[in-house]
Amino acid sequence: MPSLADVEKRIEKTTSCWLWKGNIANNGYGIIKKRPKLFLAHRVVYQLYRGEIPKGLPLDHLCRVRRCVNPSHLEPVTQRENVLRGNGLAAINARRTHCKNGHPLTGANLYIAQRAKGRTERHCVPCQRSATRQWRLRTKVQLSTDTTGGTRAQAMQ
Repeated sequence: MPSLADVEKRIEKTTSCWLWKGNIANNGYGIIKKRPKLFLAHRVVYQLYRGEIPKGLPLDHLCRVRRCVNPSHLEPVTQRENVLRGNGLAAINARRTHCKNGHPLTGANLYIAQRAKGRTERHCVPCQRSATRQWRLRTKVQLSTDTTGGTRAQAMQ
């Protein structure tokens, strides 16, 4: 692991963030090349100033600046917590309290579907019922207008 002196030469301390001036990866995080290894700069700085990072926990940038290596802006959290604190699609959907039609996503209005690899999806029950009802009407219309004498499965395709 790089020494504190090596690392501090590459830090620009502003009033809040400590910006990494060294190499930056394509994803925006600072990296340290210490042959033959690559280190994430924020993890190295955290370990030098605060000590070991609990095993298996990523560091969450509380300031949301990927180049920041300020240890007071970094917090070890679970991967799930890190994703939910972010601005990605999973975080946006997890914070959603109402569906696009204004129904609250709570209680009897909420259906949680189990998906592969332990993932879950939240669905609005009234909207799901409405979509199913509309689908049934469409397929009935398709079946009644099928004049080729085809089977039901062929008519629905």
